[in-house]
Amino acid sequence: MSVRVLIVDDQALVRGGFRTILDSEPGIEVVGEAADGLAAIAAVAELDPDVVCMDVQMPGLDGLAATRRIVAERGERPAVLVLTTFNREDYLFEALEAGASGFLLKNSSPEQLIDAVQVVARGDALLSPDVTRAVIAAARTRIVASGSPERPFASSRNAPVAHGAGSALATLTDREREVLELLAEGRSNAEIAQRLWVGEATVKTHVSKVLQKLALRDRVHAVVYAYEHGVVRPGA
Repeated sequence: MSVRVLIVDDQALVRGGFRTILDSEPGIEVVGEAADGLAAIAAVAELDPDVVCMDVQMPGLDGLAATRRIVAERGERPAVLVLTTFNREDYLFEALEAGASGFLLKNSSPEQLIDAVQVVARGDALLSPDVTRAVIAAARTRIVASGSPERPFASSRNAPVAHGAGSALATLTDREREVLELLAEGRSNAEIAQRLWVGEATVKTHVSKVLQKLALRDRVHAVVYAYEHGVVRPGA
């Protein structure tokens, strides 16, 4: 079955370029376009896409607010892939906290765009090394600024942190906590499997259990969670 994609951007030329790239890939079908956040919400309800490629800065309702509403109303499907020209930390964290499954700069290659759509369509999160470095750098900055080693993102709006986090962490087995630490380093399943001397299928099971026990949407939020609660610390 094809991955159904909705493209949301206020610039027609950008939408056309993304459509050309994605429609050229077997297994991906662009089912619609929208020029702002409100139109995106309506299009999601009408077209039921698997993935929404969402711009950030748009007139009316912006992409971050639209993402927040789509995730709140529809849950895990569609997955939202945020695309922006701005490599800004505040956009990154607001996108993740809004429930986006991935964050990609518009100057990425066509191959990276195709891969990102396929990754989030599978239910995985797009967590590139660059994004992981931004998370770690922000954690380090906020720890230094606050003087507190824990919860460096606690002031973030709508942060994916549940009450009773300490008790939730206590439910993790030693191996699951180890997996969480490796996730926070931005390790792929293959890299975690190599580090722990287990199969990738076993790692996927551990990752799923970590997300379930901590009530996290995906591995992107697991990184933020790990730094917020001192599971790992920048520079450690």
